[in-house]
Amino acid sequence: MYAPGGRRVRGAAPLAMRSPRAEIRPVTPTSPPMRAPLLVLATGMLATARVADPAPIRGFTAESSRAERAWETKLQAIPDPARMREHMRLLAARPHHVGTAAGRANAEWIRDQFRAYGWQAEIETFDVLFPTPVERVVELVAPSRFRARLQEPTVAGDPTTAQHDEQLPTYNAYSADGDVTAPLVYVNYGIPADYEELAHHGVSVKGAIVIARYGASWRGIKPKVAAEHGAVGCLIYSDPRDDGWSGGAVFPAGPMRPADGVQRGSVMDMPTHPGDPLTPGIGATKDAKRLTKEESGVLTTIPVLPISYADAAPLLAALGGQVVPGPWRGGLPQTYRFGPGPARVHLVVKSEWGLKPLHDVIARLPGTTEADQWVIRGNHHDAWVNGAEDPISGLVPELEEARALGALYAQGWRPKRTIVYAAWDGEEPGLLGSTEWAEAHADELRQRAVAYLNTDTNGRGVLGVEGSHTLEKFVNEVARDVEDPEAHVSVWKRQQAAALQGGTPEARREARERGDLRIGALGSGSDYTAFLDHLGVASMNLGFGGEDDGGIYHSIYDDFYWYTHFSDTSFVYGRALAQTMGTAVMRLGSADLLPFAFTNLAETAQRYTRELQTLRDRRAEQLADRRRDVEDGVYAASSDPRAPTVAPPVLAAPPRLEFAALDNALDSLSHAAARYERAYSRFAERGASATDGGSAPNGLAAINARLVQAERALTAPEGLARRPWFTHLLYAPGWYTGYGVKTMPGPREAIEEDRWADADAELARVAAALTREATLVAELANALGGGR
Repeated sequence: MYAPGGRRVRGAAPLAMRSPRAEIRPVTPTSPPMRAPLLVLATGMLATARVADPAPIRGFTAESSRAERAWETKLQAIPDPARMREHMRLLAARPHHVGTAAGRANAEWIRDQFRAYGWQAEIETFDVLFPTPVERVVELVAPSRFRARLQEPTVAGDPTTAQHDEQLPTYNAYSADGDVTAPLVYVNYGIPADYEELAHHGVSVKGAIVIARYGASWRGIKPKVAAEHGAVGCLIYSDPRDDGWSGGAVFPAGPMRPADGVQRGSVMDMPTHPGDPLTPGIGATKDAKRLTKEESGVLTTIPVLPISYADAAPLLAALGGQVVPGPWRGGLPQTYRFGPGPARVHLVVKSEWGLKPLHDVIARLPGTTEADQWVIRGNHHDAWVNGAEDPISGLVPELEEARALGALYAQGWRPKRTIVYAAWDGEEPGLLGSTEWAEAHADELRQRAVAYLNTDTNGRGVLGVEGSHTLEKFVNEVARDVEDPEAHVSVWKRQQAAALQGGTPEARREARERGDLRIGALGSGSDYTAFLDHLGVASMNLGFGGEDDGGIYHSIYDDFYWYTHFSDTSFVYGRALAQTMGTAVMRLGSADLLPFAFTNLAETAQRYTRELQTLRDRRAEQLADRRRDVEDGVYAASSDPRAPTVAPPVLAAPPRLEFAALDNALDSLSHAAARYERAYSRFAERGASATDGGSAPNGLAAINARLVQAERALTAPEGLARRPWFTHLLYAPGWYTGYGVKTMPGPREAIEEDRWADADAELARVAAALTREATLVAELANALGGGR
């Protein structure tokens, strides 16, 4: 999985918790009876309490909920930690990046497991551009000489770290080839704000090689922004303050990144589009028409290499110039300076640019009455090296879910909808396998896909969830029905406790008062991207984490030894993930009425709108303050003659933006969502006979077919500005964040980048999407019985 700033993010953004739903518990007498009549009364009350059914599951009638809960109880008893441990040992035994024999063998083994579990399973193959390095050089040529090792050493006692002949070298996939020698400049995290700070200090990177530390954004943003400012090369290193010894003991004594550890990763410009660079928008089949490398538009224009902090230290120590500000100083025991000079660096990157095969494993359990609707669940199987944590920790629970669902299927359980399980290839270089499959099956998916559920990595701690807010209520209910294996409370209760202990004041208030825990929005970084951002399929990403921090992300040390010593060592959170995801899949697959809800979506969209209004007003205040400071000579007076600074440019004050259409659309959506929820409540209370037409079985199938389109209504076929592949108007990865989400991305990024002429047009596009959603939800409310 991709992680913001290159650090491993376990699971996803935590649910910002809310108040717990009332639970019906058996009444247990605590004192002996006093008289016979009271005993009879007490016994009758006890029996009544014990037979009382819990509230129906969302999307199910009272009757179908009883059957569903019985099947779910069986499912949750099946996942086996010992099997997951053994499967991880097997799948992480050899390096298995794209195009390797080990990767293909893993795919075939996974396919055969699905078949053994009773699934229909095949491998779909795609051919994609995947460069691998043939030459890498980083050397300091002035004022002294130093040549970087660019090698992660074997660790005694950890056998897979010695598989050097099979390991990909330390490199950044899709870096441009190049051989450059130039002055070195330190750019902190290498994000746009850092270049504003460099300009303030009069430092230019034009004609220089920049060195940036991992963090604050996706790694591909760093060479992208460097090239925009005229740099000719880029080095990215892992600073010990971020994921090395400042976070704990380093591997093998502890979980953190050792001095020679290096983070591999892709630097393709995925905010433009993920997937095969040569076949954007279409599946990379053998007969696909391919672009040239130069036409792809997503490859870096300068050479890039990742290095360890052991290799970075001599380069940084050779820099002169001003001392950097406090927030720029990392964890190395030396002075951090901007440069440029006297350090000069020679950088060489050359790769073999060839097509490699991808092997996606696709397994199906056929549905019954609504078999043409698909519930899709996925995780990838490829890794940069051995990949025990990323991705095998998320894949082995998926296999246990599949085994459990297959066992239930053999016992007579049948989902209404077809369930599709996928093990994707090529996620690490650029979400290749999932994107190519989604593009190849785009027409089917737009018609049939109910939802896509993703995991990537899994560890110990609290369940994290990001996703479509139409599924927020649904996933909260699932989390209430799974037990945390160590805290022995519901997963939901553990989430709420985490928010109450470590949340902001607003999050703490919501944890106590709001009925559902808030889920984060999805940007990019894993295999949900093509489904949500490109096709408009409601999606979620789940995983446990927070109690097993580490620094082995995308290194040779992400292996079975590390995971079984420092992460979910007993695999009980693997079992909890299988129980959580298996339950979610069963409910989506078998629900009488698909369990989407729209009140949470409307409330969240209102929050996003308030954020945009605040963002515009703060930017106006910032620019006004800057203008006054320049006019009053504040920058000139405060500049240190020995370390002079440069005043920022004075920009025009931003105009007032037109939010009326967006506010009106939100009012319409809120009203329609409330009506739908009232109509849904009638269905939940009375079942299929709640109304004369909409809730009859055939009527429900028609409503479900319309519900599937609810997320699609939030997309626009023309896509986002600068990147038409991304069509969702509420969620997208940021142009300068890469993984991190930008909500209402069109107007938000226009405001952030001072593109005021574009902001009103983008606000109008979001308003139109929310109006489409409101119209659809109102129609659904009518079909379900009105809800007035």
